[in-house]
Amino acid sequence: MGSGLEERFATLHEIVRAARQNLADGPWGYLVGGTETETTVRRNRQALDAIAFRPRVLRDVSKVDGTSTLFGKPVRLPVLLAPIGGLETFDPGGGATVAKASAEFGVPHMLSSVCMPGLEATAKAADNYRIFQLYVRGDDAFVDDHVKRAVDHGYTIFTITVDTAHYSRRERDLDIRLVKPWRQRATGFNYQSGFTWDNIKRFKDTHAVPLVLKGIATAEDAAIACEHGVNGVYISNHGGRQLDHGRGAMDVLPEVVRAVAGRATIIIDGSFVRGTDIVKAIAAGAHCVGLGRLQGWGLAAAGQAGLLRALEILEDEVRIAMGLLGVSAWSQLDASFLHPAAPVVPASQFSAFPLIGDAFHGR
Repeated sequence: MGSGLEERFATLHEIVRAARQNLADGPWGYLVGGTETETTVRRNRQALDAIAFRPRVLRDVSKVDGTSTLFGKPVRLPVLLAPIGGLETFDPGGGATVAKASAEFGVPHMLSSVCMPGLEATAKAADNYRIFQLYVRGDDAFVDDHVKRAVDHGYTIFTITVDTAHYSRRERDLDIRLVKPWRQRATGFNYQSGFTWDNIKRFKDTHAVPLVLKGIATAEDAAIACEHGVNGVYISNHGGRQLDHGRGAMDVLPEVVRAVAGRATIIIDGSFVRGTDIVKAIAAGAHCVGLGRLQGWGLAAAGQAGLLRALEILEDEVRIAMGLLGVSAWSQLDASFLHPAAPVVPASQFSAFPLIGDAFHGR
């Protein structure tokens, strides 16, 4: 069917511009910002910009297939719409709007437990590939209740975020005294800070639904996750929104790939906004890439159609990058296509969009 926005948005940076025009300073700062000095935010982008390609030529790339699978289910691209709290900030439909775009394009949506209109209503909005993500805000019964509700409503994978033991200082929000509605509703933070590997063992002993841990940042924790039978290891630093001065996600990926050694599915997010970013992650050993800010920009630019258009452009960028690298399928891609290189521009949330204009590097 398509987005119908081909004339309005020919490039991703036009979508980012439209999102900025549509959002007030508070929602915009929440979407693009990070914690404290935003060093981790910049390192996410720097880690991607520090990888060059080694293309091969004279190969038949007349047909390039960008489809893939995630946990055995087909997906149009190896990406998922990452969990974002408060999607309703960018489009009134919130998670339901994203679910509809997810169904229409054919990629998974990982719904955040702090996103409206909630688990059940979002599931009713579309027949899509559903994954549920939980912030632990209660005891074992709280977790079990969310598992049952998710499974009953067609969420086939369950994710627990593990990098929010303490809530960070997001200074763009603090600077304008922004208090997000879902933060006002939130209680039970002590349960997240007290959540341990014992809880993971209990989950695996109790529940049959495949489990993903989101927020893994070291080989050591990836290995422990595999020892506990976790089905998915999700490399993430929360988009640079939790621990300041962390490593870029792509800098973490190689050691996690070695530690997992094929025992679990590897997902990664952290400033992945271009087709070449997706290709780099898959070449380095990831199975799927989470899209956070790009998802928010698409929604803020033009709702469901805006998000769909962002995915259409991303797919075209992926197809071109694969073809010019000399591969026609993901199975032909590996780390031999990657090479260390010095970034050519200072890293920021917008360094992947050089035509966007200097004004975006501020608030």
